This record gives sequence, structure tokens and C-alpha cells, in this order.
Amino acid sequence: MTIRIGILIFDGAEELDFAGPWEVFTMANSVKPETHEVLLIAERDSAVICAKGMRVLPTATTESCGPLDVILVPGGVGTRREAENKALLGWLAAIAADCKWVTSVCTGALLLTAAGPAKGRRVTTHWGFVETLRARKEAAEVLENTRYVRDDNVVTAAGVSAGIDMALWLTGQIHTPEFARQVQKAMEYDPAPPYAAMV
Repeated sequence: MTIRIGILIFDGAEELDFAGPWEVFTMANSVKPETHEVLLIAERDSAVICAKGMRVLPTATTESCGPLDVILVPGGVGTRREAENKALLGWLAAIAADCKWVTSVCTGALLLTAAGPAKGRRVTTHWGFVETLRARKEAAEVLENTRYVRDDNVVTAAGVSAGIDMALWLTGQIHTPEFARQVQKAMEYDPAPPYAAMV
């Protein structure tokens, strides 16, 4: 059975927050064809202008995307605006209710708590946003210094590159850890950050 994964995008979304998980979920199809159907979803069908200027065309709109197995919400400066977007928050709450997994990267956790799916849950976010999210008092606990946090079917990842780790872990949960390791190998993902990894 093909898993339907929706990745929400909006003006001001942080590029790697969604492009990293996109790579994981679509690389799975290179390992085993038709494993995932991955959609970039926006409120409109025109180009979204991301946080660093990348222009991205969605593959579906919130109105047309249909049911999903997984929803992923990226972070970025646009989350502050979208946290006040009642139409988007309503859609997110409704679509998440039938998802097997509800996920975010970075400040995407703000939208999940504001919309309801992560309200009262343990979450994480970008280190620079931890205190802001705590101050909203919507999450049960905002953890820091951790790459991703699972609370039942809600999984939130810390900033930017942590979304890749979370997406690989999630792939292992949906399928098997061995399959996730194959995807990781196909991606050549074996982090050795510069400076910290110098020999």
C-alpha cells in the first residue's frame, strides 16, 4: 500500500525543513518503487516564496489534496503569520485527525500546537524558538537539546537539518528500520559536520 505524505508549504517556509524530509520520503521510492506518494501542499496553486527566496510550486492545494497518512509542517519565519491563519489552522486540525502520523520541523511545532494536534503534547523546536513556544503554554513540555520528540502519533523535530533525522526515523516506523537504513544509504546521509568532524 502506498503511503500518502503531505508536506505543507507557505510563504516564509524554511527550505531545508521540507526539502530534507522530501528527499527522505521520495528516496524511499528509489529503494522500493511506489512506497510513498509525496505531495507539496499549499493554500494556493501559485508559487510559494520560501524563507531564503526559493520559489516552489505546490503539487496540491489544501482544498484538493484529499486524505493523508502523514502530514509534515515545516518551520520558518512564515509560521508566525500562519499561526494566525484560522483557515489554515482549521484545515490542519481536520487533516491531522485522520493521519497516522502528525509531524513538524523547527517552528512548525508552533502551527501544530496552535491548530490543536500538538496541544498538550511534549514537543521540540529550533533552539532559538524554545522559550517563545514555552511562553505560549500550549504544549505540555517543550524539550531542548534533542533532535526529535515523539508523543503518541505526534513527532516534532528541532531545527532545519533535524527534519532529515526525524523523517528517517519515521520511515523506519512506517516500514522497518532496515528499510530506513537503505534509504539513508541511498541518500549518502552519514553526517560528519565540518569542524566538529575534523581529523
